[in-house]
Amino acid sequence: MLKSFIFPLLVCAFAASVLCFVPARAQQSSQSAPSQQSEDNQKPGETLKVNVNVVQLFFNVKDKHGALIPNLTKDDFNIAEDSKPQTIKYFTAESNLPLTLGMLIDSSGSQRNVIDMEKEVGGAFLKQILTDKDEAYVISFDISVDLLQDFTRDTHRLQAALNKAKVNVDFTSGGIPGMGGGPVPTQNAPGTLLYDAVYLSAHDMLAKETGRKAMILLTDGQDEGSRLKIKDAIEAAQKADAIIYVLLCADRGFYGGFGGYSGEGEMHKLTEQTGGRVINVGNKFDKLREAFDQIANELRSQYNVGYTPTNLKQDGTYRKIEIKNKQNYKIQARAGYYASRGNQDQ
Repeated sequence: MLKSFIFPLLVCAFAASVLCFVPARAQQSSQSAPSQQSEDNQKPGETLKVNVNVVQLFFNVKDKHGALIPNLTKDDFNIAEDSKPQTIKYFTAESNLPLTLGMLIDSSGSQRNVIDMEKEVGGAFLKQILTDKDEAYVISFDISVDLLQDFTRDTHRLQAALNKAKVNVDFTSGGIPGMGGGPVPTQNAPGTLLYDAVYLSAHDMLAKETGRKAMILLTDGQDEGSRLKIKDAIEAAQKADAIIYVLLCADRGFYGGFGGYSGEGEMHKLTEQTGGRVINVGNKFDKLREAFDQIANELRSQYNVGYTPTNLKQDGTYRKIEIKNKQNYKIQARAGYYASRGNQDQ
């Protein structure tokens, strides 16, 4: 059943939204954990949840042409936190840790000519990337944020959820609900709650998950009317240790040549801070399929590094991470993390 995130609760207290959307997997974790954790506790992906003093980082390494570089070792990297060198505790070239993936699809009026393409290629990607230990969910966003499919590894359900995403536009009237009633979005009109969707995906869906976590946004990058700002979306994703990829699927003709499209710059901020990237596909089917192939390769080729920070304060502050490769390869990693809060601060 389609569920909507309830924003009036967020106005009073963002934490209240969790009560509306406790994922089914989270409800079952206390029952299923004993039979599964004996093996999983040995994995680096679970270490962060056991020892809050270990910082975990998933990242890709690329050459100057953008090709992925495999087979590097711990000795090929240096890590600093707030410019202070850190000692690497563990390092693996592990691409098989469980993956939790959120697919966020923009169903606002600007996507009317590309949304069918997004559904088809997005569904094929999920069938390709998900293994029997991975799970995914689907969210659509326009004038509301809707959970179309909760956590599942059933790709048929995920495809069915993508197919539910529909552009809520009455073309016969010439107007677009929530976007000023005309063909061009008006500033401050609530039509595309992109930042709200990213926040809720990170805060309500991914924050309590373990292992590798990623979000893929199918959107033109244009936010119209979110209650939250892009910095709130970035912070939530960083706190959830979630990588964000943005596939810019833009039907530029929607903006009528009036220069209304301005979302790409903000999407670069969103992805660069979380260790993902923006891939511009326009309205081309082949470009979208190629972009999904690139993401699949990156998610399968991640290095995993962990360190115990020299700053042991559990004060909830933001810490900047710098990871450098001795061969000067390009590192694609999140820019930082938020330290956990100790019991005295809660």
